Amino acid sequence: MAASAWVVHDKAKQTMLNGTLDLDNDAMEMRLYTSASTISGQALSDASTATGEVAGGTGYSADALTVTVSETGGTTTVDSTDGQWTASGGSITARYAAIIDTTATPDEVICHCQLDTGDVTATDGNTFTVQINASGVFTLT
Repeated sequence: MAASAWVVHDKAKQTMLNGTLDLDNDAMEMRLYTSASTISGQALSDASTATGEVAGGTGYSADALTVTVSETGGTTTVDSTDGQWTASGGSITARYAAIIDTTATPDEVICHCQLDTGDVTATDGNTFTVQINASGVFTLT
C-alpha cells in the first residue's frame, strides 16, 4: 500500500490550539471510508456528516486507538496504534482512513489519509491493517 501523508483537518488544528482537543486523553478511533466518501475534505469537522463510511457486517466497525503525544528537540510527534480489522463473511474495501475524536460532541475528524490511488481490499478471512508510519501520524515543528 502506498498511503498518502495524514492530512490534519482545519477544525482539529483550531481545537488543538485552543485546548479543547486532548489528543492523548480523548477517546479516539479509526474509521474506514470508500472512494465515494467526503472524508477527504479538509474543512470537514463533524464525522457524522462524512459520507461513505465502510458498511459493517463483514468484520468492520470503528477501531479504538491509543494516541500518544511526545516532544523531542522541539518536534512534537502525534502517534497512534495501527487500525486493524479481519474480514469475515465478505470483503472490507476502503480508499481512506480517518482518525476521529469520539470524546468531542459531535465526533470530530482529526485527520485522514488516502490508503492508495485505488481501493484497498481485504478478502474474507484476511486482515486489513492501516499501519502508522514509524515517524508517527504527524509532527509539529
